[in-house]
Amino acid sequence: MTLLQVQGLSVQARGRALVEDVDLTLAPGERLGLVGESGSGKSLTALAVLGLLPPGLTASGRVLLDGRPVIGQPDRALVPLRGAVAAMVFQDPRMALDPLMRLGDQLAVPLRRRAAREGRSMSRQDLRAAQVAALERVAIAEPARILDAWPHQVSGGQRQRVAIAMALACGPRLLIADEPTTALDVSTQAEVMALLDRLVRDEGLALLFISHDLPVVAGIADRVTVMARGRVVEEGPTAQVFHAPAQPYTQGLIAAARRLDAALGPGE
Repeated sequence: MTLLQVQGLSVQARGRALVEDVDLTLAPGERLGLVGESGSGKSLTALAVLGLLPPGLTASGRVLLDGRPVIGQPDRALVPLRGAVAAMVFQDPRMALDPLMRLGDQLAVPLRRRAAREGRSMSRQDLRAAQVAALERVAIAEPARILDAWPHQVSGGQRQRVAIAMALACGPRLLIADEPTTALDVSTQAEVMALLDRLVRDEGLALLFISHDLPVVAGIADRVTVMARGRVVEEGPTAQVFHAPAQPYTQGLIAAARRLDAALGPGE
């Protein structure tokens, strides 16, 4: 069974190709890393999967989420897929969260949506309990305080944990994480990666993890797809691609990552 199938995906802006002929597959419970330098088309690919491309960009090809088409469908046809089948965690939680809403109010939206989908009524007490449970699920201390806070009143790591809690609130089977640790400091990055690893494992989620950080991808992905200039240049099991890359572009990425590790030295 295939949860996500992408065939010949292309993304264009004013006749210029930004992504060309991308193929991806992801089975339930599988972890796929999508890697490449900035501008390689990774994030555009992820946005196209959920039908979230910004105005001015158009997608062609074939994308199936849980067997249902995405490309060419009206937004109302995609709403049932977002959250229930696939959810996304974005790079910068400051952009993903509404600065004019308390965090609890933002978390309430997907929780109410899931309850409605399942035909459950939700009292104010039920909602509060679900909000607290959602924050405890992502290891947030003092959940009651966080729920009453505004986004600017909590740390970057806490904002990203809230964003993860919101993504999981609708019970998706596929989690798309687009550079989820880039905006965080090093120690917080490690905590968020450990959290994602635990959540994906414990809940049996499929994961599409997008990053330019090869060591991070190596630690969380079963398979890896390498993109350059909008195209897939290499793919395969993570250990195989990272230890014996076949393509010059991948070889260059790995060499650069090793040089950076060597420059930082042990303990950095």
